[in-house]
Amino acid sequence: MAENLLELKNVSKYFGGLKAVDGVSFSLQRGGLFGLIGPNGAGKTTLFNVLTGIYAPTSGEITFDQQSIGGLKASFVARLGVARTFQNIRLFKDMTVIENVLVGSACRSQSSLAATLIQSAGFLRESQDRMKRAMTLLESFGLADKADWAATALPYGEQRKLEVARAMASDPKLLCLDEPAAGMNHHETEQLMTMIRKIRQEFGLTILLIEHDMKLVMGICDQIVVLDHGSKIAEGTPKEIQQNERVIEAYLGPQTDEVYA
Repeated sequence: MAENLLELKNVSKYFGGLKAVDGVSFSLQRGGLFGLIGPNGAGKTTLFNVLTGIYAPTSGEITFDQQSIGGLKASFVARLGVARTFQNIRLFKDMTVIENVLVGSACRSQSSLAATLIQSAGFLRESQDRMKRAMTLLESFGLADKADWAATALPYGEQRKLEVARAMASDPKLLCLDEPAAGMNHHETEQLMTMIRKIRQEFGLTILLIEHDMKLVMGICDQIVVLDHGSKIAEGTPKEIQQNERVIEAYLGPQTDEVYA
């Protein structure tokens, strides 16, 4: 059996009397590609925020790479190897494409403040290594020729790619993608599917994604977890999820297999 990279046990997040996430449990095997789906308001993004340290869980346990991370600050969670993107693009608008990627690698910096200020030999070597890594990522995402562009000058689909490249710059073990296909047309979504498969294959990452595009989810995910009103209502392979009566009633509706072909 493959080793679990991430485990959630009865994780809840309440906001006053609102149960945004209610007793959710599941695990992600190392190297897998997982989908998290459900209706709007089901608690998907809140769960992402809990996983990545933006919110502390109200109760429950979260274990990442055999270490408890529930309640840790987002900066510590990132250093441990969890990276994410957001529903709405959050690029640094006043920075270039390459500068945005370099920001993503800042959490891996080993240079002290003093070394940075005096630009020591070690700091300069580290800066060169970070630049090489950033350019390699941009090449993988087909953005190397636009490294000096303003980030906001990129077309929408490429801005989405840049967000993923920036997350990848932190050298994560788990990559969390929050609705990566939001706002994309059919062609851009097809490119995104290819990119996600490439990331998994080339970098050996575990990937967890929230997505409403069912063709994308059913086409690339190994396992899928379904939330509704903050609770997990199903978990299984894409085929099992498509045939699950409770999921059909709550989210998918009476679709046919051809919809996801």
